[in-house]
Amino acid sequence: MARHLTAVDIERILQKLDGWEGRLTWEAFCDSLLSLIGTRPTRQTLSAYIKIQEAFQHKKGRGDVGKVKVKVPASITVAAHRIKRLEEENARLKNENEGLLEQFVIWQYNAYCHGLTEQQLTAPLPKARRGASEE
Repeated sequence: MARHLTAVDIERILQKLDGWEGRLTWEAFCDSLLSLIGTRPTRQTLSAYIKIQEAFQHKKGRGDVGKVKVKVPASITVAAHRIKRLEEENARLKNENEGLLEQFVIWQYNAYCHGLTEQQLTAPLPKARRGASEE
């Protein structure tokens, strides 16, 4: 029986996926995880985790974008400034994401308290009525 992935495993897997170069397939990706997490997960195991599945689809959907040559900075100083800026942006986005996840938990709890079903919460938005006048 396959073991469940821990939060640490999932984070490592996502980092591996972020740094992936070359042709991305489930087989190749699963093979690459053996040394990282100590076992070779199956595609089905990885797909069971929404974060991994969405990250994989996002990376796969970028297609040839990942094959573009990386621009080499003119100097180490320029590279260091760019790295610092990207690290700060990454930290800001992580903080923003945590806030959104906390808000989602609050909404989830309130929806549960008020008896809203998952079907009601995931219902599509109504179609916009173009050209209709409000009277």
